[in-house]
Amino acid sequence: MLGPQSKLIKRTILYLILFGIAFGYVEAAVVVYLRTIGAPIRALAGLPANTLFPLTAISQLGDFRPLVNIELIREAATLIMLGAVAGVAQRRDGSGRMYGWLPAFALAFGIWDLTFYASLQALIGWPGSLFTWDLLFLLPVPWTGPVLAPVIVAASLTIGGILALLRAPARAGWIPWTLLCAGGAILLVSFMWHWRAIVSGGVPSQFPWGIFASGEAVGVLGLMYALRTHAEA
Repeated sequence: MLGPQSKLIKRTILYLILFGIAFGYVEAAVVVYLRTIGAPIRALAGLPANTLFPLTAISQLGDFRPLVNIELIREAATLIMLGAVAGVAQRRDGSGRMYGWLPAFALAFGIWDLTFYASLQALIGWPGSLFTWDLLFLLPVPWTGPVLAPVIVAASLTIGGILALLRAPARAGWIPWTLLCAGGAILLVSFMWHWRAIVSGGVPSQFPWGIFASGEAVGVLGLMYALRTHAEA
């Protein structure tokens, strides 16, 4: 029979999943609107209307230039919303220490991203395949990659977040934290690898899968180490 704390954790996981699904759909709807607005702008600039690359230069936006700043702030707000929800999901252990923010954030982020792509596929039939290139983020520089790459990361975050929440609280120690941070940094490098070429009007052609795989492996190793440390505690 489940204790009160176990029930609370499972209810928290359910609410985070529901939030991620709803927010993922909202994000997909916003992208549909942005593409609808952007298609005629790209056509006027002499660019393919129904593709993401090459990017529309700011000088080609004309009166729509303020949309860039609005979009950058919206992306920052997205991360703040995910972080705030994860903060609400935090709990205190027996010593009064707060725990659970990172796995809650990972779970909400992962479900949000997976739902985002699933919703886009249902709404407009995009992406055509898991190897379709996407513009993932604009802060601090453009992130790009085949859809498969963020889907792998999102799935890893979802699974890792659930496992960590179910087994919390635990003091992971500096080794898993170092591995998790290093893995995340390497993944960011892989997504930002071609940002200069993208900003200059280039079209992405080759994703650094080796760097990506290294980051994913290091991150998963950090998670496994943290979970093993918890099991031995």
